[in-house]
Amino acid sequence: MLNIILMGPPGAGKGTQAVKIEQEFSLPHISTGDMFRAEMASGSELGKTVKEIINRGDLVPDELTCEIVKARLSQPDCANGYMLDGFPRTLPQAEALEKMGKEINRPVTMVINVSCPDEELKRRITGRRVCPKCGASYHIIDMRPKKEGVCDLCGSELIQRKDDNLASFDTRLSNYYKSTAPLIAFYKERGLLFDFDGTIGSENVKNEIFALLRGK
Repeated sequence: MLNIILMGPPGAGKGTQAVKIEQEFSLPHISTGDMFRAEMASGSELGKTVKEIINRGDLVPDELTCEIVKARLSQPDCANGYMLDGFPRTLPQAEALEKMGKEINRPVTMVINVSCPDEELKRRITGRRVCPKCGASYHIIDMRPKKEGVCDLCGSELIQRKDDNLASFDTRLSNYYKSTAPLIAFYKERGLLFDFDGTIGSENVKNEIFALLRGK
């Protein structure tokens, strides 16, 4: 069974690979970022709180995030596999996921880590455009949509996220190295980690990941 976590610093290409994996292997793509944005769009008090946190470039508290993720993994469409994108981000979250995975009999079976140098990440982030409806990612230079400003997959107007600026990015990258990077050792110790070089081009990364998944 493919119960996957996608890892890597912001801008490494996780979102792009997530869309491709979802299409090829029919795995539910569970992005905490998408769940948070849906809550923000609802206009709820919780959504307003989450919006303030994300726009600062900070992380949503573990307790809230874990509650949202557990409910999502418990849904029927995750019974035959799932793909987590953006969670876990901290060691406590990883430990909570390990516990909840046992409780609902849906443990993580593989962690895909995409790495990329900081300067390249900054270039990618400032040029990134995303689809607010389906979550597809594009870039104004490297990965242009067929029609400028419009998502190839669903036809929605592309946007630049408010946290896709250098000030927010520096905060997010700092948070990544402080809180999320230690998960690499956590999952390596468990024999679940597979590393991929995010600088070789998204198509090459896709081919390497697909080869791994088809062998499982």
